[in-house]
Amino acid sequence: MTSPTNAVKLPADWRDFLALTKPRVMSLVVFTGLCGLLAAPGHINPVLGFTAVLCIALGAGGAGALNQWWEAEIDSGMKRTSKRPLPQGRLERTDARDFGIALSVASVLILGLAIHWLAATILAISIIYYAVVYTIWLKPRTPQNIVIGGGAGAFPPLIGWVAVTGDITAMPLLLFAVIFFWTPPHFWALALFVQTDYAKVGIPMLPVVAGEVATRRQILAYSIILLPLSAVPWWIGGTGPLYGIAALVLSGVFLLLTFPVAFRRTGEDDRMKPEKRLFTYSIAYLFALFGVLVADRAIYGSSVLT
Repeated sequence: MTSPTNAVKLPADWRDFLALTKPRVMSLVVFTGLCGLLAAPGHINPVLGFTAVLCIALGAGGAGALNQWWEAEIDSGMKRTSKRPLPQGRLERTDARDFGIALSVASVLILGLAIHWLAATILAISIIYYAVVYTIWLKPRTPQNIVIGGGAGAFPPLIGWVAVTGDITAMPLLLFAVIFFWTPPHFWALALFVQTDYAKVGIPMLPVVAGEVATRRQILAYSIILLPLSAVPWWIGGTGPLYGIAALVLSGVFLLLTFPVAFRRTGEDDRMKPEKRLFTYSIAYLFALFGVLVADRAIYGSSVLT
């Protein structure tokens, strides 16, 4: 991979390094990690809890920086990502690589030393999963990249939960599964209205390789699975009714929003309004779902399933 070239080398500042961490993506990662920590049965010292969440943020930021280091040339060819620091020439690729490695290593070491090594190991797996398995291996090779690679974004609540409890049980695995099945419809809704970008740089996203019809059907299929799956923590006694009812309502709205996406004919609405609406709601959905999980924990106390 060759570095993108620019006629003028622009100066870098702290905001460019912050941009490498993908702060918008990190906000959702940090929030779900915090919610996993707050919803877990048991208690953790607030300073250690803050440290755990900080390490999740650092790990996510490090993985994001490594992603941008590897994909600098790809990003320069896509309208959506061409304004990032590396395509703009404000940072050297080696700086992004070293920054990503430093954040990643620091996050794992601090979490291991301050909390315990099980949580740190899961954090390390999540970083490798995103930076290597998804970015380097899956993304350029298979249209199922976001399905398999979606596991990378599902780790934070598991890490937060394990930081408190010290072990892996059914509840954090269910939270992992919810994000895992949420990711494809969330990301494919975006991919539908930026597919020309992916096609231009040769990334085999599902709309590019399999077409819009197949992508829309896949979005519907995952959204159907997400509806009952999101309520399983309640059905097995792991949460109270507040979470269960909210999960069904939020996931029901999610499913309803997929219908105009799933059954829209190609060219019917060039502005892609249903897809953009679903993408926007999908972000709010995850914030709301995990926020209610924490509220449920505050109302009903420790989960029955520990």
